[in-house]
Amino acid sequence: MTGVREEMKIDHLGIAVKSIAKARKFYEALGLEVAHEETVAHERVHTAMLPIGESRVELLQATDEQSTVAKFIAKRGEVLHHIALLTPDIHAAMRELKQRGVRLVNDAIQRGAGGHEYFFVHPSSAGGVLVELVQAADHAEHP
Repeated sequence: MTGVREEMKIDHLGIAVKSIAKARKFYEALGLEVAHEETVAHERVHTAMLPIGESRVELLQATDEQSTVAKFIAKRGEVLHHIALLTPDIHAAMRELKQRGVRLVNDAIQRGAGGHEYFFVHPSSAGGVLVELVQAADHAEHP
């Protein structure tokens, strides 16, 4: 990702929760506010974004007990789910990682909350951490 690294930053930290309504109370006690909520139907998840500095906390609540987030919570509990890195060129980032043999969760770029484009790097290629690469909707290429 030559030249892209300098422009990357942490976009958000995704936290898997059983209830956004319950979890948000803690963050609101810290002075954070939910700026956006959305259901991402194809991921079977409801999200709430809480801005903090130049980043955000994303609360993830499953909308289906067979969803990835529901299975994650069943296995690991309510904990940090993923770290998302903002990239200016999602397509170049995916291409570079594939060329380097990095294992991806899915070989296709998806569209998620807020219209962002994203893909996930498998934890086996990222030191046990699920890493999401995301490109803001206003910079995303639309086919």
